Amino acid sequence: MNPENQLSMAEEELLGQLVSGDLSMHRLDKHVEKDRAVLLRRMALEKIRDVQLEHIGSFSINENEASKRNIENMIGAVQVPLGIAGPVKIRGEFAQGDYYLPLATTEGALVASVNRGCSAISASGGTVVRVFNEVMTRAPVFRMNDINHAKEFVDWIKDGDVFEQLQNKASETTRFGKLTDVGPYVLGNNVYLRFEFDTKDAMGMNMVTIATQAIVDLISDEFGVYPVSLSGNMCSDKKPAAINNIKGRGKTVVVEVELTAEVVEKKLKTTPQAMEEVNYRKNLLGSARAQSLGFNAHAANIIAAMYIACGQDPAHVVEGSSAITTMDVTKYGSLYCTVTLPALQLGTVGGGTKIGTQAECLGLLGVAGGSDVPGANSKKLAEIIASAVLAGEISLVGAQAAGHLARAHAELGR
Repeated sequence: MNPENQLSMAEEELLGQLVSGDLSMHRLDKHVEKDRAVLLRRMALEKIRDVQLEHIGSFSINENEASKRNIENMIGAVQVPLGIAGPVKIRGEFAQGDYYLPLATTEGALVASVNRGCSAISASGGTVVRVFNEVMTRAPVFRMNDINHAKEFVDWIKDGDVFEQLQNKASETTRFGKLTDVGPYVLGNNVYLRFEFDTKDAMGMNMVTIATQAIVDLISDEFGVYPVSLSGNMCSDKKPAAINNIKGRGKTVVVEVELTAEVVEKKLKTTPQAMEEVNYRKNLLGSARAQSLGFNAHAANIIAAMYIACGQDPAHVVEGSSAITTMDVTKYGSLYCTVTLPALQLGTVGGGTKIGTQAECLGLLGVAGGSDVPGANSKKLAEIIASAVLAGEISLVGAQAAGHLARAHAELGR
């Protein structure tokens, strides 16, 4: 037995109480240090379910830090294979140079596919990528007496002096976040206020939630109404929503590259014309016929893999997947490719960004922690992930144009 797994008499007693149910898993932290609580919960589950959790118990994550910030009832860690694609050349406003992309996935062929796209992009001079907008939102819902009351409330909210009051109240809760706009939406006697914030290097959901709570407390004092819910789903968080695609949420990012016919033929084994047709009939027409909110080949694949590797909230792949991919043959015979990501939620501080393995991946990209210019690191990460998505789109559309998709999965997907 590992010496670290040897229990004291007091710990043996606690283990027995966990197994019998006399002590709940979440109350264990009150009796022992975090690292011992992780061990005891895992050992209790092994006894209760008659299983061995050897691999779950083997990890380098700091239990104390993770239990404070990221997880409850921790028993260990789940490992996801981590691969590297690239380098890919990026000519962004914040990301400039060659980058290796960390991708955490269990899908065979994914890293190889992104790697091939990176090769085609770099051979064509690299991506050009820009962040066009950045807002994090929270939208409480208020139930008004009637529509006259709703109209009075909306008119009051639109008053410039009132907005300044709300801004000042929000600024009391955060050093870096700033309320930038509020949009009222009315449904019967319900009013939804969609607050928009600039959250700098943080993804910012916790930041804007705390700030919004302070704002609605002020609204209650000044106007006499209090929200039914602090989130009325007009935010809209972790759900496919047209409002995020239109107005943006998180970072709105657009990335482009122009692939020469020679690069397409040499690297992707197809032609610009064939790729243009696949993209048009698959990503555009097919998605429209399916009434999809995403018009792309597999943007979610790359976003999820990079989010997991870099300590982002994987649930936000929902909004990230609503990307639009375009491919057009130019008058010179080259292939002009773009991906537009209206709602890419991410950050380089907070959340899972301080977990050891994830922090190392962010360090590999040169974006770990806050930047000297607040917000620069998160924008840099957005430009890198957008470029990775474009690499994945180019590779998959190229494989389908060349008829290689099934063969690649047979060889690499196993």
